[in-house]
Amino acid sequence: MLGAVVFDLDGVILDSEQQWDAVRRSVVAEHGGVWHDGATSEMQGMSSPEWSGYMHDQLAVPLPAEAIVRLVVAELLARYERKLPLLPGALEAVRLAGLQWPLGLASSSNRIVIDRVLDLSGLAGAFDVTVSSEEVARGKPFPDVYLAAAAALGVAPEDCAAIEDSVNGIRSAVAARMHVAVVPNPHFPPPDDVLKRADLVLATLHELTVEALERIGGMEGYLDEEEAESFPASDPHSEWAGPSS
Repeated sequence: MLGAVVFDLDGVILDSEQQWDAVRRSVVAEHGGVWHDGATSEMQGMSSPEWSGYMHDQLAVPLPAEAIVRLVVAELLARYERKLPLLPGALEAVRLAGLQWPLGLASSSNRIVIDRVLDLSGLAGAFDVTVSSEEVARGKPFPDVYLAAAAALGVAPEDCAAIEDSVNGIRSAVAARMHVAVVPNPHFPPPDDVLKRADLVLATLHELTVEALERIGGMEGYLDEEEAESFPASDPHSEWAGPSS
């Protein structure tokens, strides 16, 4: 039986992956770095220490990681203050799920970003627990942020449903052994081999009903321990120690 629902933020509640990408590209360009193919997908799900280090080391931004974070976050928040890019159906999906289950938020966004988004959206009181990946050891695709959310909710991970949109988010939730419902990001759609790991794939958030979540809560897990531990290994920035598949 489902005991809690844990939402991702970027790509699930906010149409923000393109915003993050645009701001990072701007910082790279303004400071003489070099953007390369694959940088967008490789940084999705990374925590701020991870992506700022990546921008310094891999994209040649000649600034300390802390300065990179400050520049990116300041510009992103300025954009959100002008217009918060809420996805259609996001507020309703969160509020409906919250009538039935405790809610968590497990996000790769910085704490300051999470808190400001929840204030601007009116969702500040909707979540029982919020966790940023900068507050755990490793960002997505590792399971740390989802495991921390489950622990704070007091619910076993296998009794939680994670709501995700991206490749690394799905990998993270699967590695945490949660049930996974996916609303694929249309700008960065996960490939079929990743989507098949989800319990439920939806076209829009409007389909994320209590009935749909109850169905996946009743499903038996289909990943054995070796599969769950090896799943993130295909991620380009992962150092996952599980066995290869």
